[in-house]
Amino acid sequence: MIHRVPAGESVVSPGSRCPSCRYPLAPYDNVPVLSWLVLRGRCRHCGVSISPRYPAVELLTAIIFAAIVIVRGADDDLAVELPFAAILIALAAIDLEHRILPNRILLPAAIFGIAAAAVVHSSELPELLIAGAAGFTALLLVALAKPGGMMMGDVKLSGVMGLYLGVALVPALLVAFLAGSLVGVGMIAARGMAARKEAVPFGPFLALGALVGLLAGDELVDLYSTTFL
Repeated sequence: MIHRVPAGESVVSPGSRCPSCRYPLAPYDNVPVLSWLVLRGRCRHCGVSISPRYPAVELLTAIIFAAIVIVRGADDDLAVELPFAAILIALAAIDLEHRILPNRILLPAAIFGIAAAAVVHSSELPELLIAGAAGFTALLLVALAKPGGMMMGDVKLSGVMGLYLGVALVPALLVAFLAGSLVGVGMIAARGMAARKEAVPFGPFLALGALVGLLAGDELVDLYSTTFL
């Protein structure tokens, strides 16, 4: 998805193939992480090196999936949580490389989030729809207040996050803005005030915040409510 969507290619067909010679990968050459290590990062057919990004993304996905299962438990919610996490990983990587958050991912993610919520926890659907609308509106206001500072892809992603996180969207956005601010301060400290003019994609920070919201968002909301309300 990370490679094909920005290139306008189908993520369904053809199957996995060498990015250089396009030779179809056999099942034993397509085992996450292990096949890349066994082949020493090269295509079995043409011998051209394959980017370490592939096993890195596979390993990251495995770690995040495992964390979700450990923290949230193995139940029906995984049918929503794991695809959401995979979407976040893909969007963060694409935004880092291409500075875009493609509608080809965001729109299906929104549709899937609503449909899955209606099946898995229909009683929470109104809250999720409200959170989705609130997330979209909140970042849209930020984008309108500072043109160029927030892209519409970020606005849409915030709305999608609300459809999956509900009220946990609040700590997710706080984490995203805090992480973005810390990186911005670090860039200024390292490169001076000229770094203020450098554009930094916000999608990865939103993805980070969404993962925090997924893993601990409800607990953070409860902690705030217990402490201050």
